[in-house]
Amino acid sequence: MRRPSLRTMRRALSAAAALLALAGAGLIAYPFATDLWAGHLQDRLAHELASSKHTYARGHIHTGDPLTRLQIPKLGVDVIVVQGTTPAALQAGAGHYPSTPLPGQRGNVAIAGHRTTYGRPFNRINELRPGDAIILTTPVGRYVYRVQRPPWVVRPWDWSPIRRYPRHGRFLTLSSCYPEGSAAYRIVVRARLVRGTSVAAAEGERVRGAIPAAVALCAALLAGSGVPAARAAGLGTPQVGLSGPDP
Repeated sequence: MRRPSLRTMRRALSAAAALLALAGAGLIAYPFATDLWAGHLQDRLAHELASSKHTYARGHIHTGDPLTRLQIPKLGVDVIVVQGTTPAALQAGAGHYPSTPLPGQRGNVAIAGHRTTYGRPFNRINELRPGDAIILTTPVGRYVYRVQRPPWVVRPWDWSPIRRYPRHGRFLTLSSCYPEGSAAYRIVVRARLVRGTSVAAAEGERVRGAIPAAVALCAALLAGSGVPAARAAGLGTPQVGLSGPDP
């Protein structure tokens, strides 16, 4: 068998080196490319979430639809979570397990998110500690959860963090890959609901608070025109009998 010439060997080595360089460049660029794509999706999802009150209230939430805004003030996280945990849905960065309750409901709300790609919303959840706030804002309410315990690690097939929780209360479980860049384990964070406000209740509170202010403003305006404040508030109106007012 004829041996390849030195020139042929050099060409083959050069081609192999070029391929390795391209592969390396692709690996380096991949996270940045996914971040850009997730950012594009987040802009669209934020707009859709803001206008989805009626469909959300009716429970018409499909895989890939925006479900809630998730904020972790300590970590600077602000991401729109979609319904579903399929690979396509998770390109948005974080997804809600459809078999678990919706934010604010009784039970255990479960959300999975990326740590190294697609916006990396859960990149630093290992830094969360008891008492840290996690806020979920949906088209129908705002819910504040507090972390209960330090994050812990489980096997990928261990569903106990989602299925096992205290039967009394409303909980939130976040999960992501562990360690960073590997799917060998899952890191888990558990939080408990401490405060929730529905949109309807908040709007009612604003209306109730506006009524006394409006009455006070009206009284002040009428008082300036010479009308007693008591009459402006509808109080102390002189009574007129059948025979006419007293002289």
